[in-house]
Amino acid sequence: MPTELSPPRRPPRLSRTTWLWGAAAVAVVVVGLAGRVEIAIALGLGLIGGAALQRLTRARADTLARAASSIEVPQGPHLLEAALDGLPDPHLVVEATNPADLSARRIRFANAKAISVLKVSRQGAALAAAVRDPAVLEAIDEALFGGAARVTDYETGGAQTRFWRAYTAPLPADGVSRAVVRLRDETDARRMEAMRVDFLANASHELRTPLSALAGFIETLRGPARDDEIARERFLGIMSVQADRMSRLVADLLSLSRIEMNEHVPPTGEVELGAVIRDVIDATTQIAAQRGSDLTFKDETDGPIRVVGDRDQLVQVVQNLVDNAVKYSPRGDEVILTLASPLTHDKALEPRDSDLSRLPLVTPDRQRQATYALITVRDRGAGMAREHLPRLTERFYRVEGQKSGEKSGTGLGLAIVKHIINRHRGGLSVESRKDAGTVFSVFLPLAEHGFPGNDR
Repeated sequence: MPTELSPPRRPPRLSRTTWLWGAAAVAVVVVGLAGRVEIAIALGLGLIGGAALQRLTRARADTLARAASSIEVPQGPHLLEAALDGLPDPHLVVEATNPADLSARRIRFANAKAISVLKVSRQGAALAAAVRDPAVLEAIDEALFGGAARVTDYETGGAQTRFWRAYTAPLPADGVSRAVVRLRDETDARRMEAMRVDFLANASHELRTPLSALAGFIETLRGPARDDEIARERFLGIMSVQADRMSRLVADLLSLSRIEMNEHVPPTGEVELGAVIRDVIDATTQIAAQRGSDLTFKDETDGPIRVVGDRDQLVQVVQNLVDNAVKYSPRGDEVILTLASPLTHDKALEPRDSDLSRLPLVTPDRQRQATYALITVRDRGAGMAREHLPRLTERFYRVEGQKSGEKSGTGLGLAIVKHIINRHRGGLSVESRKDAGTVFSVFLPLAEHGFPGNDR
């Protein structure tokens, strides 16, 4: 029985690299036989180094290839979710099956920013738990069941008002109505526009009087009082006072505008309140002495009290309150500053003097675990009737009888205090009564807990 012969085996083909190495080896031998030993040795060392480098390069390439093959690249829906999580604006995918069932509007997907801002789970949460504005809910319904895209402006309340723009559009799906919602924070733009408008209105209104006075005195000095040295000295003194008032007014307006612009952005540093109060007392003692007043600091804490805050702004808060207390205290009276901690939200809101009328001017959002440090500034001055208390933090509002003489000011100090406290997520209240003095209370969240309920 014939046997089938296998075809002869071909010798393996040598690679191009092998041929090159072989040719190089032959060259070394030939050079050595020709008597050029030093060249042969150099060529041999070069061959050995080249071989080692080739092997090292091949090993490194194999390692990189294995590492690249082990990397998992998101595909399909996972890739889309990863892309949405990287976006800076909150994005939601909402779905619903029944137009008549309002509770059936569910969040199909929420990106990382939406989870942080709206406090919702990634999927399955009720839409009403995340968005409560009726206009936005209506726009989402139009996208779900009407196939219409809309842009809606709205604002969220609380201690910090924020302005948002909602973009809603239908999302094609099989058998289920879906819509995509993008929320864009417009707070910065709104505040900048409001700041510009308010600054122009306030500056033009408040600067009109001193500018008119300056113009009138300049005209007088150029005319009837040209050669009257006594009148010239008196008018120049008045002009200097008016110029100083305009300078203070512009500085306070600019300070207030900067604070309002960043009011929704909480500070990140830590401040020791006792040191802040002592620095303000050191800076104000001489002025208080000139007015015949004494400054007293009562520290009711067991050690250093640290809060989350901007030190310069907190110094400005205490400075403004102490300046007002010294300004409106009778000569020889005492201004008392007190620091207490820790206090709960309810304890911080309690009255400090039951004989005075009390009104909260800034109240932070209530949080169960939040603890606060409390600063009070008390004077025994003329006090204020209750009808004045709600307007104390308005721009340029000053109580009747406090608008002239040595007690003149810009009327912006308490407005600045209000916005700084609001930025620090703290509270501000006033207690006062006619002829019975005034107490201002400021409370701020302790640094060990951070800002209560804040993640922005």
